[in-house]
Amino acid sequence: MDDAKQLLHDHLRSLRERVLWKVDGLSERELRWPRTPTGTNLLGLVKHLAGIELGYLGDTFGRPAPQRPSWMEDGAEDNADMWATADESAEDILDLYRRAGAHADATIASLDLDSPGRVPWWRADEVTLHQVLVHVIAETAQHVGHMDIVRELSDGAVGLRPAATNIPDGDAQWWRDYVARLRRVAEEVGG
Repeated sequence: MDDAKQLLHDHLRSLRERVLWKVDGLSERELRWPRTPTGTNLLGLVKHLAGIELGYLGDTFGRPAPQRPSWMEDGAEDNADMWATADESAEDILDLYRRAGAHADATIASLDLDSPGRVPWWRADEVTLHQVLVHVIAETAQHVGHMDIVRELSDGAVGLRPAATNIPDGDAQWWRDYVARLRRVAEEVGG
């Protein structure tokens, strides 16, 4: 692989590790629990990201997945990729995400950055692996951010990765004081 492709691929793999870290150790209930008014939940985000990798780094380059998830078919229920049905276990969704990543990795390994593909729902007639990789990295990073917040709302776990959370090492009282300070400033400034 050339340096640019390797760098992009490494970023995507790093983001995948963060996705898996954000769901580690939670029960089926916690993984599925909707934490926002639009129903955002951790397992749904993983399912959505699996679809992103299967679509953009599979279908786009004429490499459909060996098994196409039903929620990726035409006519699937709205938002079917954003939550897990009772018949889809967390283990099933996580396995699908890993398989989608392996399928995407094979696509990345087999193509050059300037290899052409087609995303039917985009305006451009033709795209390159480079464009699609940047798009998938941006999508994944955005959803990892969502997962960080949803996980914090679930059990308080936060951070970049287990070995380096990248947040201050304050105890519960430090964080309560910090949040109280932010609220005071917001009240002062916001009237």
